Amino acid sequence: MSLSKTNVVDATLGFLDSQGLDQLTMRSLGASLNVRGGAFYRYFPNKETLLEAVADKIVEGVGDPLPDVAWDEQIRILADRLRTALVAHRDGARVVAGTFAPGANTIIGSDVAVQVLCAAGLPPAQAGWATYALFYYVLGHAIEEQALLELPPNRDWRDRTESLHVKVSQQYATALDSLADTDPVKRFEYGLNIFIEGVRQSLTGPADSDLSSESSS
Repeated sequence: MSLSKTNVVDATLGFLDSQGLDQLTMRSLGASLNVRGGAFYRYFPNKETLLEAVADKIVEGVGDPLPDVAWDEQIRILADRLRTALVAHRDGARVVAGTFAPGANTIIGSDVAVQVLCAAGLPPAQAGWATYALFYYVLGHAIEEQALLELPPNRDWRDRTESLHVKVSQQYATALDSLADTDPVKRFEYGLNIFIEGVRQSLTGPADSDLSSESSS
């Protein structure tokens, strides 16, 4: 195939969907495309830079213009966009979480979130902290969702705790049963509601002194 940055990234996403992140090497990717793995180094000097580009492709569109609705609904839309993008590809959340050099799409999405929270009434420093707390929540939830999909169907948390000889409370047992049996989208929405209510409370409560000093400096 004719190589370019774009189709190498697209081919990597296809490889992830079929084989997963743990199987990805430059050599294995090259073999799947019938090209030498070294051919990719013209565009990406190593696997890390390739994954940075793939991560940025995964979150493409998250920061697209938002509808003119209330700030809390805009935050829901952003969070839903991000989760949908992460779980659209096998190990997508792990890929994004494992990259530390944000690409253009990541920056755009973060900027949109900060603007929404500032418009709601948070100072820029608080808006930045809240934005990353939100993104970390979405990433963590998506990683867990995708990890659960990889477990064998007969895997049960009770078997695991019994093998570790751990006795758990009835409350904990009920909580884990609910985690295992509830639609992950519902659990995601529950956590997102808690996050939004926390932001709403911070809008009416006293500002954090450390963040206030950051904002005024």
